[in-house]
Amino acid sequence: MSTPHIDSKKNAFSETVLMCGDPIRARYIAENYLYDAKKINNIRLMLAYTGYFKNKKVSIMSHGIGMPSAVLYVRELILEYNVKNIIRVGTCGAVSNNIKLRDILISMGACTDSNINRISFNNYDFAAIANFEILNNAVSIAKKMNIQCSVGNFFTTDLFYNDDREVLNILKKYNILGIDMETAGIYAVALELNAKALSICTVSDHIIKKEAVEVKDRESGFDNMIKIALESTLLEY
Repeated sequence: MSTPHIDSKKNAFSETVLMCGDPIRARYIAENYLYDAKKINNIRLMLAYTGYFKNKKVSIMSHGIGMPSAVLYVRELILEYNVKNIIRVGTCGAVSNNIKLRDILISMGACTDSNINRISFNNYDFAAIANFEILNNAVSIAKKMNIQCSVGNFFTTDLFYNDDREVLNILKKYNILGIDMETAGIYAVALELNAKALSICTVSDHIIKKEAVEVKDRESGFDNMIKIALESTLLEY
């Protein structure tokens, strides 16, 4: 079985898939957290692996950068591979003075400047929200592991490089926690197709302070976020 973008066997993926933009992070998670992990996709270098975390079958896959790429892979996973749950483990930017580099942010919902959700929603505004069960599980796991995280609203943008101060001021005014390029699209596709989704991100860039983590950390330095996501897969959704 295959799609135009995934060349994997029908039952290759678990019901829950952790997804990230960077294929190197997908490989890192598979190699460092799963046992008996096998590579199940290499098309367009969008690496995917399936293995076991504490005897629970779990898949990891990269979704690329931006909503067009992410929604493509999420849709194919749900429709063609019967995936039920998507957990994004990604990076994001921040504008709030109360947030610092490497903070873990969990997206309860996501605003967007993209037209992708409007196109699918008859040109109306769509409230892209997380699944409450997965969200609640992730927050509970973080508390149990004594890992600090913040829960709130994200802003999903089509532009990585955007120095429009007016936009940044609006995001601060409305207490936007994280800025990424995928969450709003992932939530919309999951809701449309009766699946469940959550986005957990680590702050890699503070836009106002002009701070950023090292490139290597973006690939493999966000272990607390990964642990929260993996431990939450052990709970019922």
